[in-house]
Amino acid sequence: MPGPKDLDPSSSPRALLGAELRHAREATGLSQEELGQSLFVSGSFIGQLEAGTRRVQPDMASKLDDILGTNGFFERNCKAVNRSKYPDHFAEAAEAEAIAGAIREYAPLLIPGLLQTEAYARAVFRVYRPTAKEDVIDGLVAARLERARLLDDPTDPLLWAVLDEAVLRRKVGSAAVMAEVLHRVAALIREHRIIVQVLPFGAGAHASMTGAFKLMDFEDAPTLAFVEGPSTGHLEDDPATVARHQLTHDLLKGTALSPQESLALIESVAQDYEHGEEHP
Repeated sequence: MPGPKDLDPSSSPRALLGAELRHAREATGLSQEELGQSLFVSGSFIGQLEAGTRRVQPDMASKLDDILGTNGFFERNCKAVNRSKYPDHFAEAAEAEAIAGAIREYAPLLIPGLLQTEAYARAVFRVYRPTAKEDVIDGLVAARLERARLLDDPTDPLLWAVLDEAVLRRKVGSAAVMAEVLHRVAALIREHRIIVQVLPFGAGAHASMTGAFKLMDFEDAPTLAFVEGPSTGHLEDDPATVARHQLTHDLLKGTALSPQESLALIESVAQDYEHGEEHP
Protein backbone atom coordinates (compact mmCIF):
# COMPACT_ATOMS: atom_id res chain seq x y z
CA MET A 1 0.00 0.00 0.00
CA PRO A 2 1.24 3.56 -0.58
CA GLY A 3 2.93 5.01 2.49
CA PRO A 4 1.67 8.14 4.24
CA LYS A 5 3.51 11.36 3.57
CA ASP A 6 6.32 12.41 5.90
CA LEU A 7 5.29 14.42 8.94
CA ASP A 8 6.18 17.98 9.75
CA PRO A 9 8.06 17.44 13.01
CA SER A 10 7.22 20.97 14.15
CA SER A 11 3.52 20.21 14.62
CA SER A 12 2.74 17.72 17.45
CA PRO A 13 4.94 15.03 15.87
CA ARG A 14 4.24 12.28 18.42
CA ALA A 15 0.48 12.67 18.09
CA LEU A 16 0.71 12.78 14.30
CA LEU A 17 2.90 9.70 14.18
CA GLY A 18 0.46 7.86 16.44
CA ALA A 19 -2.47 8.87 14.22
CA GLU A 20 -0.62 7.64 11.15
CA LEU A 21 0.13 4.35 12.90
CA ARG A 22 -3.54 3.87 13.70
CA HIS A 23 -4.48 4.72 10.10
CA ALA A 24 -1.91 2.32 8.62
CA ARG A 25 -2.87 -0.47 11.04
CA GLU A 26 -6.58 -0.14 10.30
CA ALA A 27 -5.88 -0.04 6.56
CA THR A 28 -4.28 -3.48 6.82
CA GLY A 29 -7.18 -4.83 8.90
CA LEU A 30 -5.02 -5.62 11.94
CA SER A 31 -6.22 -5.15 15.50
CA GLN A 32 -3.91 -3.66 18.11
CA GLU A 33 -3.45 -7.14 19.60
CA GLU A 34 -2.59 -8.66 16.22
CA LEU A 35 -0.05 -5.98 15.41
CA GLY A 36 1.40 -6.29 18.91
CA GLN A 37 1.86 -10.04 18.50
CA SER A 38 3.95 -9.45 15.38
CA LEU A 39 6.19 -7.09 17.37
CA PHE A 40 6.24 -9.13 20.60
CA VAL A 41 4.51 -6.36 22.55
CA SER A 42 1.02 -6.08 24.00
CA GLY A 43 -1.98 -4.63 22.23
CA SER A 44 -2.14 -1.97 24.94
CA PHE A 45 1.41 -0.91 24.05
CA ILE A 46 0.30 -0.41 20.43
CA GLY A 47 -2.57 1.67 21.80
CA GLN A 48 -0.09 3.80 23.72
CA LEU A 49 1.94 4.37 20.55
CA GLU A 50 -1.21 5.39 18.70
CA ALA A 51 -2.27 7.70 21.52
CA GLY A 52 1.17 9.33 21.54
CA THR A 53 1.98 8.37 25.13
CA ARG A 54 4.90 6.13 24.11
CA ARG A 55 7.67 6.55 21.56
CA VAL A 56 8.11 4.56 18.38
CA GLN A 57 11.72 3.40 18.73
CA PRO A 58 13.93 3.01 15.62
CA ASP A 59 14.10 -0.81 15.73
CA MET A 60 10.33 -1.02 16.04
CA ALA A 61 9.81 1.59 13.32
CA SER A 62 11.52 -0.54 10.68
CA LYS A 63 9.41 -3.55 11.68
CA LEU A 64 6.25 -1.46 11.45
CA ASP A 65 7.21 -0.41 7.94
CA ASP A 66 7.70 -4.05 6.95
CA ILE A 67 4.42 -5.24 8.48
CA LEU A 68 2.27 -2.30 7.37
CA GLY A 69 3.92 -1.68 4.00
CA THR A 70 4.58 1.98 4.70
CA ASN A 71 7.74 2.34 2.60
CA GLY A 72 10.09 3.46 5.36
CA PHE A 73 7.73 6.14 6.68
CA PHE A 74 7.97 5.21 10.36
CA GLU A 75 11.73 4.65 10.28
CA ARG A 76 12.27 8.10 8.75
CA ASN A 77 9.87 10.00 10.96
CA CYS A 78 10.64 8.37 14.31
CA LYS A 79 14.08 9.98 14.17
CA ALA A 80 12.52 13.45 14.05
CA VAL A 81 9.91 12.60 16.67
CA ASN A 82 12.53 11.25 19.08
CA ARG A 83 14.61 14.42 19.12
CA SER A 84 14.24 15.97 22.55
CA LYS A 85 15.51 18.86 24.64
CA TYR A 86 15.38 16.58 27.70
CA PRO A 87 17.99 14.06 28.92
CA ASP A 88 17.57 10.64 27.31
CA HIS A 89 16.40 8.94 30.51
CA PHE A 90 13.60 11.47 30.99
CA ALA A 91 12.60 12.46 27.45
CA GLU A 92 9.80 9.95 26.97
CA ALA A 93 8.35 10.65 30.41
CA ALA A 94 8.41 14.43 29.83
CA GLU A 95 6.57 14.03 26.55
CA ALA A 96 3.97 11.75 28.14
CA GLU A 97 3.58 14.19 31.03
CA ALA A 98 2.70 16.95 28.57
CA ILE A 99 -0.47 15.14 27.44
CA ALA A 100 -1.49 13.55 30.76
CA GLY A 101 -4.84 14.42 32.29
CA ALA A 102 -3.60 13.77 35.82
CA ILE A 103 -0.15 13.53 37.39
CA ARG A 104 0.49 12.02 40.80
CA GLU A 105 3.96 11.84 42.25
CA TYR A 106 6.11 11.32 45.30
CA ALA A 107 9.20 13.50 45.69
CA PRO A 108 11.64 12.42 48.43
CA LEU A 109 14.42 14.97 47.91
CA LEU A 110 13.61 17.78 45.48
CA ILE A 111 10.77 20.11 44.60
CA PRO A 112 9.11 18.44 41.57
CA GLY A 113 10.23 19.86 38.23
CA LEU A 114 6.81 21.29 37.38
CA LEU A 115 6.91 23.39 40.58
CA GLN A 116 10.49 24.65 40.44
CA THR A 117 11.49 28.29 40.03
CA GLU A 118 14.28 29.37 37.71
CA ALA A 119 16.71 29.94 40.59
CA TYR A 120 15.92 26.56 42.19
CA ALA A 121 16.27 24.69 38.88
CA ARG A 122 19.56 26.46 38.16
CA ALA A 123 20.94 25.49 41.58
CA VAL A 124 19.92 21.86 41.04
CA PHE A 125 21.49 21.61 37.58
CA ARG A 126 24.67 23.35 38.70
CA VAL A 127 25.13 20.78 41.49
CA TYR A 128 24.41 17.94 39.04
CA ARG A 129 26.86 19.33 36.48
CA PRO A 130 29.53 21.30 38.32
CA THR A 131 31.83 21.65 35.29
CA ALA A 132 29.16 22.36 32.64
CA LYS A 133 29.36 25.59 30.67
CA GLU A 134 26.79 28.22 31.49
CA ASP A 135 24.99 27.86 28.16
CA VAL A 136 24.42 24.16 28.90
CA ILE A 137 22.89 25.01 32.27
CA ASP A 138 20.82 27.74 30.61
CA GLY A 139 19.38 25.18 28.17
CA LEU A 140 18.48 22.73 30.92
CA VAL A 141 16.81 25.44 32.98
CA ALA A 142 14.86 26.72 29.97
CA ALA A 143 13.57 23.20 29.22
CA ARG A 144 12.46 22.74 32.82
CA LEU A 145 10.63 26.07 32.91
CA GLU A 146 8.94 25.24 29.62
CA ARG A 147 7.68 22.01 31.20
CA ALA A 148 6.26 24.02 34.09
CA ARG A 149 4.02 25.93 31.67
CA LEU A 150 1.71 22.91 31.85
CA LEU A 151 0.36 24.55 34.99
CA ASP A 152 -0.60 27.73 33.12
CA ASP A 153 -3.89 26.02 32.30
CA PRO A 154 -6.22 26.70 35.24
CA THR A 155 -7.46 23.12 35.63
CA ASP A 156 -5.58 20.61 33.48
CA PRO A 157 -3.64 18.52 34.30
CA LEU A 158 -4.49 17.64 37.88
CA LEU A 159 -1.25 17.55 39.88
CA TRP A 160 -1.23 15.77 43.25
CA ALA A 161 2.22 15.67 44.82
CA VAL A 162 3.38 14.13 48.07
CA LEU A 163 6.60 15.80 49.25
CA ASP A 164 8.85 14.33 51.87
CA GLU A 165 9.62 16.86 54.60
CA ALA A 166 13.26 16.64 53.48
CA VAL A 167 12.22 18.50 50.31
CA LEU A 168 11.37 21.51 52.46
CA ARG A 169 14.28 21.26 54.89
CA ARG A 170 17.20 20.59 52.52
CA LYS A 171 18.52 23.97 51.39
CA VAL A 172 19.07 24.07 47.62
CA GLY A 173 20.94 27.16 46.44
CA SER A 174 20.32 29.61 49.26
CA ALA A 175 17.71 30.53 51.84
CA ALA A 176 16.30 33.09 49.39
CA VAL A 177 16.02 30.45 46.66
CA MET A 178 14.17 28.13 49.05
CA ALA A 179 11.82 30.86 50.24
CA GLU A 180 10.94 31.73 46.64
CA VAL A 181 10.21 28.18 45.53
CA LEU A 182 8.18 27.32 48.63
CA HIS A 183 6.12 30.49 48.21
CA ARG A 184 5.48 29.43 44.59
CA VAL A 185 4.24 26.03 45.75
CA ALA A 186 2.06 27.66 48.41
CA ALA A 187 0.62 30.13 45.89
CA LEU A 188 -0.37 27.32 43.51
CA ILE A 189 -2.04 25.51 46.40
CA ARG A 190 -3.95 28.62 47.47
CA GLU A 191 -5.06 29.15 43.86
CA HIS A 192 -6.50 25.59 43.97
CA ARG A 193 -4.28 24.68 41.03
CA ILE A 194 -2.45 21.79 42.69
CA ILE A 195 -2.83 19.45 45.67
CA VAL A 196 0.25 18.97 47.84
CA GLN A 197 0.75 16.90 50.97
CA VAL A 198 3.88 16.77 53.08
CA LEU A 199 5.08 13.46 54.47
CA PRO A 200 6.57 14.47 57.85
CA PHE A 201 9.70 13.02 59.38
CA GLY A 202 7.53 11.90 62.28
CA ALA A 203 5.70 9.44 60.00
CA GLY A 204 8.74 7.17 60.14
CA ALA A 205 9.00 4.30 57.64
CA HIS A 206 6.64 4.58 54.70
CA ALA A 207 5.56 2.88 51.48
CA SER A 208 8.15 4.43 49.14
CA MET A 209 11.46 4.28 50.99
CA THR A 210 13.27 3.42 47.76
CA GLY A 211 12.71 6.69 45.90
CA ALA A 212 10.73 8.95 43.61
CA PHE A 213 8.01 7.96 41.19
CA LYS A 214 5.35 9.59 39.03
CA LEU A 215 2.00 8.32 37.75
CA MET A 216 0.43 9.75 34.59
CA ASP A 217 -3.21 9.17 33.62
CA PHE A 218 -4.53 9.64 30.08
CA GLU A 219 -7.98 9.94 28.58
CA ASP A 220 -7.47 7.27 25.92
CA ALA A 221 -4.54 5.17 27.14
CA PRO A 222 -3.57 3.20 30.26
CA THR A 223 -1.78 4.85 33.17
CA LEU A 224 2.02 4.99 33.03
CA ALA A 225 4.44 5.04 35.94
CA PHE A 226 7.84 6.69 35.78
CA VAL A 227 10.42 5.49 38.28
CA GLU A 228 13.39 7.81 38.71
CA GLY A 229 16.91 7.66 40.11
CA PRO A 230 20.14 9.66 39.73
CA SER A 231 20.50 10.32 35.98
CA THR A 232 18.28 7.34 35.23
CA GLY A 233 14.61 6.54 34.88
CA HIS A 234 12.20 4.31 33.03
CA LEU A 235 8.52 4.15 32.16
CA GLU A 236 6.43 1.23 33.42
CA ASP A 237 3.24 0.13 31.69
CA ASP A 238 2.85 -3.35 33.17
CA PRO A 239 -0.63 -3.22 34.80
CA ALA A 240 0.47 -4.98 37.99
CA THR A 241 3.48 -2.71 38.42
CA VAL A 242 1.44 0.41 37.76
CA ALA A 243 -1.22 -0.78 40.22
CA ARG A 244 1.47 -1.23 42.86
CA HIS A 245 2.64 2.37 42.37
CA GLN A 246 -0.96 3.57 42.54
CA LEU A 247 -1.39 1.79 45.87
CA THR A 248 1.89 3.26 47.10
CA HIS A 249 0.72 6.78 46.28
CA ASP A 250 -2.56 6.13 48.10
CA LEU A 251 -0.65 4.86 51.15
CA LEU A 252 1.60 7.91 51.13
CA LYS A 253 -1.41 10.24 50.98
CA GLY A 254 -2.91 8.41 53.94
CA THR A 255 0.30 8.82 55.95
CA ALA A 256 1.04 12.43 54.97
CA LEU A 257 -0.29 15.59 56.55
CA SER A 258 -3.61 16.86 55.23
CA PRO A 259 -3.46 19.43 52.41
CA GLN A 260 -4.35 22.18 54.90
CA GLU A 261 -1.67 21.11 57.41
CA SER A 262 0.82 20.75 54.58
CA LEU A 263 0.17 24.27 53.32
CA ALA A 264 0.68 25.65 56.81
CA LEU A 265 4.02 23.82 57.13
CA ILE A 266 5.22 24.92 53.68
CA GLU A 267 4.43 28.56 54.43
CA SER A 268 6.03 28.35 57.88
CA VAL A 269 9.27 26.92 56.48
CA ALA A 270 9.28 29.55 53.70
CA GLN A 271 9.02 32.30 56.31
CA ASP A 272 11.85 30.75 58.31
CA TYR A 273 14.05 30.83 55.22
CA GLU A 274 13.13 34.48 54.67
CA HIS A 275 14.25 35.24 58.24
CA GLY A 276 17.49 33.35 57.74
CA GLU A 277 16.73 30.51 60.12
CA GLU A 278 18.42 27.19 59.42
CA HIS A 279 16.68 23.83 59.65
CA PRO A 280 17.99 20.57 61.05
